[in-house]
Parts: sequence; structure tokens; C-alpha cells
Amino acid sequence: MDDKSDWYGADTATFGDRVAGARDALGLSQPDLARRLGVKVKTVRAWENDLSEPRANKLQMLSGVLGVSLMWLLNGEGEGLNGPVEEEASLVPEVRALLLEMRQIRAEVDDAADRLARVEKRLRTALMEATEL
Repeated sequence: MDDKSDWYGADTATFGDRVAGARDALGLSQPDLARRLGVKVKTVRAWENDLSEPRANKLQMLSGVLGVSLMWLLNGEGEGLNGPVEEEASLVPEVRALLLEMRQIRAEVDDAADRLARVEKRLRTALMEATEL
């Protein structure tokens, strides 16, 4: 078995990896995919970062939009992608590790931005309540 044949298999990739890979292969951005599925961008981001998983109805829609089988999304078996485009597959391990680290940092930044927005909203509410007194 060559390195590329099991690129998205259960032992080497997560659900989020498969969603991101299939989305990228279609040339869709996260906002594009979110719009097609009728969900928020942060929902797609959470799926790709393995912070949450879609409900059954969205999972079926996701499979259809991405043109992959439901089983491939869930466990890497069935109709889906074989692996990334050639140039990405040939990246040295250090570069792959750096790309993974960047993805993790992006997820942390996105989470921090969400937390910041919630705190800002609570602050605005508190200020409005204080001015009403």
C-alpha cells in the first residue's frame, strides 16, 4: 500500500481532516460550504477542527455537497478522496507538522475570538443595565 492510498483512512485522518480535504479539493472556502449547508462558518470550522460533528441530516447534506460517501466522511472507507494533490502529498514531514501546528493555532485564535465576542456582548449588556439605573 503506498503512502497516498490511506491518506484519509481512520488511522491517519480525522473526520475534520476529511471534511477539510474534500472541501479544498472542490475549491470551496469555509464560508462557501457553510452557505451551501445553511450553517454558520464557525460550525464548519468546528467540524474541520474536530470540535464538533454535524447532526445526521447535515452529515447527509455534507456528503452530497462534497461529493463523497457518508462512510468515507465518517471513517475514510468508501467513495472519497485518495489523498491530497501531488504537491501537498510530497511535503516533507517537517512542513506537514508546521501546517498542522498552524491549523491548531488558527482553531485557538478562532475560539478566542468567539470568547471575546461573548465577553464584549456581556459587557455591553452590563453597561446598558448600569445606565438604566
